[in-house]
Amino acid sequence: MNADIVDLRAFYHTELGRLAAHSITMALTPIWQALPEERLAGLGYCLPYLDRFAGEAERTMALMPASQGAINWPPLGPSATVLVHEEELPLPDASIDRILLVHALEFAEAPRETMRELWRVLAPGGRVVIVAPNRRGVWARLEHTPFGNGRPYSKGQIIELLRETNFTPAAFAEALFFPPSKSRAVLKLRSSFERSGRTFWPAFAGVNIIEAQKRLYQGLPVAARAARKVLVPALAPQGVPTTLARHRG
Repeated sequence: MNADIVDLRAFYHTELGRLAAHSITMALTPIWQALPEERLAGLGYCLPYLDRFAGEAERTMALMPASQGAINWPPLGPSATVLVHEEELPLPDASIDRILLVHALEFAEAPRETMRELWRVLAPGGRVVIVAPNRRGVWARLEHTPFGNGRPYSKGQIIELLRETNFTPAAFAEALFFPPSKSRAVLKLRSSFERSGRTFWPAFAGVNIIEAQKRLYQGLPVAARAARKVLVPALAPQGVPTTLARHRG
């Protein structure tokens, strides 16, 4: 089951969604090393996380899969949203320094082809950061959040996929140890669950987070693919302020 942009956006506007984003962001921060003049891209629904890390990058874009749909981002200023096919990104070779995947890998129809395409657009030594539902975690078993849809992965499965597609895993983290409950009493204990989970039961996190670096010394066989039509998103064109920005100006 693919996630829909409307459902993803609605989830992150709930209290549970905001707390989930905060927990994942806190887990990402220690492994998110600053890169000079970074060109950053997010694939999937990464907006809650790009809001946090985009300020440290020279240029940021949100790559939204056609199967999910797209919304304008950022809300002010020129649009940085691009509607894409995961296996054929409209980017030149070696043009991105870091790619963040959230709500992406678990919905990919051809994960290996997607990862090979990410390898193509990453600069030498570029990094990919994957946030994917953990198949052992409670969040992957309940469908009332986006983390309960798609195909969950174990840590070992992600590592194997990365190595098969010419990436070297470099850093690891986990998040979402608190249960995906809407109860305020449970959500108040979120911080305690996160601290205890990282110490005592990391294998049962809601999501696995893995950063990997692009390897250069081994070629990748690329199968011939039929050409696809180029998608032109019905959003504000690059360099044109959004309606809200024009009104405020």
